[in-house]
Amino acid sequence: MKYRNIVFDYGNVIGKFDGRQMMQSFCDTEEDCGLLCSVIFEKWAELDRGTLDYEAYRQQCIQRLPDALTAPAEAFFRGWTDLVRPIPQTIRLIEELTGQGVPVYLLSNAPTFFADRMKDSPLLKRFSGVVFSAPLKMVKPEPAIYEYLFRTYDLKPEECFFLDDLEPNVNTARSLGMDSMVFTGDIEKVRSAIGFPAPKGA
Repeated sequence: MKYRNIVFDYGNVIGKFDGRQMMQSFCDTEEDCGLLCSVIFEKWAELDRGTLDYEAYRQQCIQRLPDALTAPAEAFFRGWTDLVRPIPQTIRLIEELTGQGVPVYLLSNAPTFFADRMKDSPLLKRFSGVVFSAPLKMVKPEPAIYEYLFRTYDLKPEECFFLDDLEPNVNTARSLGMDSMVFTGDIEKVRSAIGFPAPKGA
């Protein structure tokens, strides 16, 4: 291993987050899906930042939608977290790392609703530290949330490796001294970068 600690983003690294695809599960037509996406995701970044209250935003969105879309919108706000499907190859890597005593950490932008739902996640119980953005009112790629991670868990950036699906987030990590990679789904490339080959026979 080249690094003492591995830091993971959640969306599209640990679990697949595709807003439109998830919304389709609650809609009868593409037209309905498009309208729901345009309203609900309009200020999603503010939910990630924690500057919008989740329940207040849910009510605001419902008020802006036609009555016929109230039920699917309500269902989405209650159930979208169940549709963030685990990415199997990443889950296996996390299990292998923690199985060999390598500390793993989470640094993820996410609304308070998701952070609250994940508190009892068996997967996250494997993590030595978890940082979600909204409860802190900080977001990637701003340096403050990375520095919070380092300070809270007494981590040295140069001893960490960070995986994120967005280049701006990776660039900030690098600027703070933490080696990083844009995750594209190629887990073998990740293994090579961190010096952690797959188990023999896998």
